[in-house]
Amino acid sequence: MIGLVGIVVVFAMVFGGYSLAGGKFGIILKALPFELMMIVGAATGAFLIGNDLSVVKRTARDLPKLFRGARWKPDDYRDLLCLLFELIRLNRQNPVEAEQHIEAPQESAIFARYPRILADGEAVALIADTMRSAAMNYDDPHQVEEVLEKRMESATHDALQPSHALQTVADGLPALGIVAAVLGVIKTMGSIDQPPEVLGRLIGAALVGTFLGVFLAYGMVGPFAARLRGVVEEEAQFYQLIREVLVANLHNHATNICIEVGRQNTPEPFRPSFAELEESLKSLRPEAA
Repeated sequence: MIGLVGIVVVFAMVFGGYSLAGGKFGIILKALPFELMMIVGAATGAFLIGNDLSVVKRTARDLPKLFRGARWKPDDYRDLLCLLFELIRLNRQNPVEAEQHIEAPQESAIFARYPRILADGEAVALIADTMRSAAMNYDDPHQVEEVLEKRMESATHDALQPSHALQTVADGLPALGIVAAVLGVIKTMGSIDQPPEVLGRLIGAALVGTFLGVFLAYGMVGPFAARLRGVVEEEAQFYQLIREVLVANLHNHATNICIEVGRQNTPEPFRPSFAELEESLKSLRPEAA
């Protein structure tokens, strides 16, 4: 919602200010379809040239995030800590039973209690792979920690590719606006024998290209790229939380301590209070009280 408000503010301030200053929209509206065709069309073509099909598809899939925001909400962070608590405690009490949940998460009664997490393949795989590594009796937990860090760096790098692609388009839009403006000047020079009022309209139409390139770059596509990058980085914190809790488990800290490490590392806007999380953990099993 806040993104839509921002778009409205941008258009209202730019075009409202132009109108209040006495600007006329006739020249802009007449030139707009052709300038948009040149600038947006060229930007789209450059985007396709500079990215492979997977990045193009991922960008199209990620665009709704600009307005929807990150997928993980405060309840999801609390549920994640509860899920990890159940798995870690069961793994210490009955490793054989825990292995069944880890090897077949889709059939697990524990995972089934957290459908939003279960629906995310990366989160489930990260939990299962890390707990499977713990069962291998690594001599040095730092080995697993390093593997997890590299895995998440790679996943974040891939997830940020649409943002980088959009930022590249934003960087090129002012230059494409100049290209459209130069073509407008060429058209104007072909009509140099026309009266001043005609030349004025032609020059004004040419300058619309420069305006659109800069406006789209810094008023629309650039902020879109920044917003998408922020959403991806926010979502990555969810997986970082999995890493923190499971690495604490590898160091053989008490189960409650592992979960508290996760709670403390939860981003502040999503962090459950100690009492709230304690109440949720107690509700899992009566004997946990």
